[in-house]
Amino acid sequence: MTDYNIRFDYHGHTIPPNYFGQLLYGKYSKNLHCRVLELFNTLQKVESANPPIVPYLAAWNETENKIIWYEFSGKKLLTFLNCSPDKTSECFRKAVVDRRIYRYNDMDNKVMEEITPSSELEGQCQGLREEVKISGCVEAIYKLNVNDRFFWVKDQAHIEVFSHDHICLSLGFLTDMTKEMEQKSLVEKIGYFDELTSLPRRAIMDRIFEINIGLYNRGRIDDFIFMMIDIDYFKKVNDTFGHRAGDYILAALAELMTSSKRKEDEIGRYGGEEFFCFSLGSIENGLRFAERLRKIVEQQVFIFEGNRITITISVGLVAASQIPETELAAQKMVEFIAFKNQHEMIVIVNI
Repeated sequence: MTDYNIRFDYHGHTIPPNYFGQLLYGKYSKNLHCRVLELFNTLQKVESANPPIVPYLAAWNETENKIIWYEFSGKKLLTFLNCSPDKTSECFRKAVVDRRIYRYNDMDNKVMEEITPSSELEGQCQGLREEVKISGCVEAIYKLNVNDRFFWVKDQAHIEVFSHDHICLSLGFLTDMTKEMEQKSLVEKIGYFDELTSLPRRAIMDRIFEINIGLYNRGRIDDFIFMMIDIDYFKKVNDTFGHRAGDYILAALAELMTSSKRKEDEIGRYGGEEFFCFSLGSIENGLRFAERLRKIVEQQVFIFEGNRITITISVGLVAASQIPETELAAQKMVEFIAFKNQHEMIVIVNI
């Protein structure tokens, strides 16, 4: 007796009853059909062992919009996203807050974190698909928002290309990284902010650099300015009024600059009496902001234990567009700023 519920693919292979993908229903090569069936059956066996990882098999068509769909979705992933197998791709895409990639910096061999928000990922999908196709692998961490709760998953995958069919397969595994990333965020929160001024420390400056350089290189922002701000003759404040007065000036100045900046500007403490600032826009915009900041500080009278203390600042600034693309890095922008011993001045660095 014939079982009419059995389904067959284009080459006569039996399609698994719990298959909800697309490729086995299409007129693709026998090699692709056999590979999809092989991986599908293998991943089912992997999942039956209840491993801590979540297996999946995804695919995209290079001749179309390169939107990913899933040929196999692990049950844990479906439960996590609370969706049916045919909605896995859509639900995962909607849950993504950002994607994080970690690479070693060739200059100092430090790990760099590149964060791309979901709004940018949508516009870069074709480029990303081409990138992983060339590299043959995927390794990224995704921050997800599911039912107003944040989770992090590490995505590691191997890419197989079927040129004749214009199809790419992504055989991957997702690993829950929520505890590790939450701990990382806590450590960063504790270690990245200066206790005296409550401003970001120098350590977070590198992260802001990475984000802004990434946005600049991808054409998401036209330009950005980096500034170094120095309190003139700060040693005189300590020598005349004491180190407690010096600490008060640093904290009060930080509060004054924070209240004077625009929403899109970032100000932090570099160390000692030096501060750093990031400002979006051209060098002209940065110059206007620096001069306005200099005048505000110059006109401010700080009162400490009945003593009236006035200070001035010097500002050095450089635009990302002034620096050759091959040299655009955090350390290079810091090195390009040279305004020492030039008091009460705004210095634009010309490259």
